[in-house]
Amino acid sequence: QVQLVESGGGLVQAGGSLRLSCAASGRTFTTWTMGWFRQAPGKGREFVAAIDWSGSSTYYADSVKGRFTISRDNAKNTVYLQMNSLKPEDTAVYYCAVDDDGSSWYAPDRDYYYGMDYWGKGTLVTVSS
Repeated sequence: QVQLVESGGGLVQAGGSLRLSCAASGRTFTTWTMGWFRQAPGKGREFVAAIDWSGSSTYYADSVKGRFTISRDNAKNTVYLQMNSLKPEDTAVYYCAVDDDGSSWYAPDRDYYYGMDYWGKGTLVTVSS
């Protein structure tokens, strides 16, 4: 059973920074592609960022490029999302997700990363103006 636990959310002023963490447990973490998604009130789920098992390939939604950075520490079974220059429109519940069977893929035409198998319960990020 795969478990994902997000942390690091909170209230921050526009222009500020937060770092989210996602601790994974259950199976071999090092072979997983990991990702972050978010869902704002009244909106659908949106892709934010993803990172392959080695950390050498990363993907970002257009809306966060240049402001957010995804990274991972396989020794700690943890993936991070460093969020800088936060905007009120970044307010959302942020979810961590994993692909544990290698079936996920990035669709640049849809700006979305498909095929994640497990999801965390989310952490709320609120950016005030």
